[in-house]
Amino acid sequence: MNRFEPQVFLREFASRWDVLAFIVVIGLIAFLGETSRGLFAPMSQLATTPLSLDPIHLPEYAARTTFRMLTGLALSLAFTLTYATWAAKSERAGKLLVPILDILQSVPILGFISVTVVFFMSLAPGRVLGAEFAAIFAIFTSQAWNMAFSFYQSLRTVPVELMEAAESFRLSPWMRFWQLEVPFAMPALIWNMMMSMSGGWFFVVASESISVGHTTVALPGVGSYIALAIAQKNLGAIGWAIGTMLVVILLYDQLLFRPLVAWVDRFRVEQEPGADAPESWALTMFRRSRVIQAATVAFHAIVLWTSRAVKRTDTPRVVATAPRRSFDLLWVSLIVAAIALGLWHFVVVLIRNTPLREALQVCGLATLTMLRVFVLIALASLVWVPIGVWVGMRPRVAQIVQPLAQFMAAFPANLLFPIAVYGIVAWKLNPDVFLSPLMILGTQWYILFNVIAGASAIPAEMRYVAANFKVTGWLWWRKIALPAVLPFYVTGAITASGGSWNAAIVAELASWGDTQVQARGLGSYIAEATTAGDFHRIILGIGTMSLFVVIINRLFWRPLYYHAERKYRLT
Repeated sequence: MNRFEPQVFLREFASRWDVLAFIVVIGLIAFLGETSRGLFAPMSQLATTPLSLDPIHLPEYAARTTFRMLTGLALSLAFTLTYATWAAKSERAGKLLVPILDILQSVPILGFISVTVVFFMSLAPGRVLGAEFAAIFAIFTSQAWNMAFSFYQSLRTVPVELMEAAESFRLSPWMRFWQLEVPFAMPALIWNMMMSMSGGWFFVVASESISVGHTTVALPGVGSYIALAIAQKNLGAIGWAIGTMLVVILLYDQLLFRPLVAWVDRFRVEQEPGADAPESWALTMFRRSRVIQAATVAFHAIVLWTSRAVKRTDTPRVVATAPRRSFDLLWVSLIVAAIALGLWHFVVVLIRNTPLREALQVCGLATLTMLRVFVLIALASLVWVPIGVWVGMRPRVAQIVQPLAQFMAAFPANLLFPIAVYGIVAWKLNPDVFLSPLMILGTQWYILFNVIAGASAIPAEMRYVAANFKVTGWLWWRKIALPAVLPFYVTGAITASGGSWNAAIVAELASWGDTQVQARGLGSYIAEATTAGDFHRIILGIGTMSLFVVIINRLFWRPLYYHAERKYRLT
């Protein structure tokens, strides 16, 4: 008769990884329960329980902010997998969807809030839920466009030999998407998801402390806490907010992004023998926990079932040239008609009521902001492209840089307002010059993250060939490094450029208590119009900003992007 041993029974029933996974899951459930509390409460509850700068409330505020940002990230991922895929797969749709994405990226977050806040509040009249919808949508607009551009770029640059292999294995379009294209795009997408989370932090003040005209809503969260601390000139509260942000970023880096980075390493185009693979204790926990493994097997079974359910159609398609050209002509005509209708409505509603002097003034302000963006993007590229290449080719260094870069990218410009305002006022500095760095504070990291993703994807064979032929110095940069990262860099630079235009609204009008410092530019123009609730000037400023960004993208960034896509694609 076998002797009963409790230790052996417990070890077989649940390993230490199961216990750790259980703790994480319970913590996640508690987190969701805490953050969902009060969603259906009346709006009057926000007035009866006003925000407090007491640090004891920061854990609750941080949980609510993190929940909004993770919800926005999930919505952004769903948008990316559908919108970017449609734009990359359909040439006709891409001609319309990519310019629309340019326009959406150029619309500042305050513009989305100004236009949509009433709509979202009406979805749940008199309830906090309506304000939550508005805040999550505002965070979504600060995250989605970057991820969509990254996924679109990856789908357009899938190596030809991999597509031929998928065709040889007779994969259906559905299977090819999930088993080839999504895995190929995952490394760059994960880095851009990190950047998107940080971008949400950068605009968290505008997202949670909504003020448009006579409508003012301050949701409990770190963003509203920062806005209140700035209004009351409380440096201690600013310090507590910075510390809370650091803790939260480290937590979701360890529990979410570091496991994802380690997991997607398997999807790199090549695997260098003997290279150090990224590591994550959380990923090890997920892999060794039998409970999570059972859930993973069930998920894989669902994916396999869907792959088998969507059958491959081998019926040869007869391509009719004349009907195809007719359809293309009809599609282009519909696009032109839609654009013409939109422009006509814009002219009738806005320009008819705008004096020529004001229109020229707004264009002049936009030109000043444009010059700032050009100079800042050029300086950021000179600094971060070499650093990004160096980091991306060293996985161990990338693991160290990852959380630091996330924190710096998440650092809201508002937290530097005390230093900026005090320095400009005390030393009588020119705001047009010394407020400009705040514009690039959060957006420069788009360049770094994308260059790191591009450098990490450089095939080992290419590096070995360069080493064998003793290609070093500037020749190595010109022939190996820069061509390899150029498609990734352009994606990051496009997003950084659009993000800098958005950040101008925050950076060109800095306040600390009752003291305001203003730089001349389109950002401060829109910020003042939003505070005053002047929808005519808001729409004029947003329209001008969108027009400038789209023209710059069409004339400069897009041609550079297509050149990089054609000439430096991995084949």
